Amino acid sequence: MDSKVSIFSISQATTATFADLYFRLTFLFFIEHGSKQVETPMQGKILGEEGDLMIFPPGSMVTMVNRPTLEKDYRALGVCFTHDLIDAVYGDLPTPSTANGVQIVPAATHHPSGILALVQATLNDTTLPETIRQHRLLEPLIWLREQGIHLPTNIEDQPMSRVRSLIETDLSHPWMAEEVAAHFAMSEATMRRWLSKTGQGFAKILLHTRLEHGLSLLQTTDAQISQIALDCGFKTPSHFSDAFRKRFGIKPRDIRSAAV
Repeated sequence: MDSKVSIFSISQATTATFADLYFRLTFLFFIEHGSKQVETPMQGKILGEEGDLMIFPPGSMVTMVNRPTLEKDYRALGVCFTHDLIDAVYGDLPTPSTANGVQIVPAATHHPSGILALVQATLNDTTLPETIRQHRLLEPLIWLREQGIHLPTNIEDQPMSRVRSLIETDLSHPWMAEEVAAHFAMSEATMRRWLSKTGQGFAKILLHTRLEHGLSLLQTTDAQISQIALDCGFKTPSHFSDAFRKRFGIKPRDIRSAAV
């Protein structure tokens, strides 16, 4: 897996609604089976079907529903790009007057599976020199730009992004507000005012970061739920399960196997 581009196989057995999901990095979701519905305050509901590509720009906050069918689980491939790759392709464009929302590239007219194949081939080819590898990983983003897809740049200074990035360095660490404030060279009171711009306080950001990472691990790995709980900073599996169900309205185990 390349450090600048990551690819994940996502599977979900039960329909579930995930509210207020935050995407710190740029994510591309190639839907292989089932459908994905996304809702944002500015855009309303957007539906992606099998074969479509849905693009989540960095800094997106969405409500998302993944829907399997009666025959098969929901399946998608997620591709994540770091900020520097986005900046390399989009950095010369003017900052848009409005925030970029979730964008969709329909399978019927644009055949986005081709750029997925390019990413997979590039990541799997261990013979490529690193400079050529990095250039090829820009090609999917150049293709998206040619299709009229715009992605924001220079978002790393946003409070939500910076705090989540720090927490993600070690989710099992017992993060405290005072410690995080010190990392950003500010008082705890100043940090809380800084975070108030996001509409979420530190405790909520910490909990949501842990739960959303846990959701990702449930969808993309075979790790035991007990291990996921510990890796995400929960003291016990039951604490993780209770918090997960309260947040998403579904038990962690039901992500992987349909509830009876």
